[in-house]
Order: sequence, then C-alpha cells, then structure tokens
Amino acid sequence: MDEFSKGLLLGLLIGEGHFGGDGKQPQITLRMHIRHEAIFRWLQENVPGSKLYGPYHHGGRNYYQWMVRGKALKEFLIPILEGMDPNKFDQYTHEKYEKMKRDYGL
Repeated sequence: MDEFSKGLLLGLLIGEGHFGGDGKQPQITLRMHIRHEAIFRWLQENVPGSKLYGPYHHGGRNYYQWMVRGKALKEFLIPILEGMDPNKFDQYTHEKYEKMKRDYGL
C-alpha cells in the first residue's frame, strides 16, 4: 500500500473507525452512508480479506459496514497501523486502538 493510501486509510479510521471486537476476536469497523460506496469498494480492494456488508436500510439510515478481523486484521492491517507514527493518531482513536489490542492480546 502506497503512502497516500495509508494516509487515506488512517484518516478514515480516525474519523469513522470503531476498534473493538465480538468478545472472541478483535475487529475494526467502518460504518458510513451509502453515498460513500466508492470508498468502501476502494477499501475492499486495498485491504485483502476485509468484508463489506450492506447496504442496510433501517431507522431512516442507509449505510454500508466494512469490517476487518481475523487474519486480515492481524497480518495486514495491524502491521500497517503499527508502522505509522502513533502521533498521527488523534489521542481518542489511538486509545481505542490500543485498548482493542490489549483486550484481544494483540
């Protein structure tokens, strides 16, 4: 992944990312309006093993949900995030990312 793509990915995660898990495995999730479909397709193409769900339509909301977990998270996405300067994360996002890693032994 080139530097621009890494920066775009990081920006999306800072602005919209959720760092957590299902109690058994860690996951990073992005949920945004369906008008951002092109971004989701780009993510699918550039983050091997990631999954795109939706579009969902309920409660007046129309959105896609993109998820990275399992091998894709551990072997692709986390090494990219770890290779970036932690100071590029905002503090809140960085704390959520670190908590996910601690909670799931990453």
